[in-house]
Amino acid sequence: MTIEEMQNGYKKEVDYQKHMLRNLGYWFQLFLTISAIGLALIYYFHTSMLFFFIVGIILMVIGVLGMFTFGYASWRGRKNVDLVIKDYENKLAEIKKIDKNPISTEKIKYRSNN
Repeated sequence: MTIEEMQNGYKKEVDYQKHMLRNLGYWFQLFLTISAIGLALIYYFHTSMLFFFIVGIILMVIGVLGMFTFGYASWRGRKNVDLVIKDYENKLAEIKKIDKNPISTEKIKYRSNN
């Protein structure tokens, strides 16, 4: 594996994970909207129509649980992207220690610390 191949692989991985984080953000927004609709139903129908009040409570609970779930997944995903970037930087530093040749097309023999 060359340094250039490794860089391209890490860039693709970081781009993919950032794309997935954006998707999690969209899901979070969806559940926020569901929760807001539930809150509106609770507010307007708490005294007049029991059915809409119960539907509002259910939507509110589903929305809040979804927001917690996707918020937590997004937080963990950001931590994972940071770990991938840190791992990439550590590997580059290790490669520079092992191979002092600056040409990036030569094969790299990376030794893992595991």
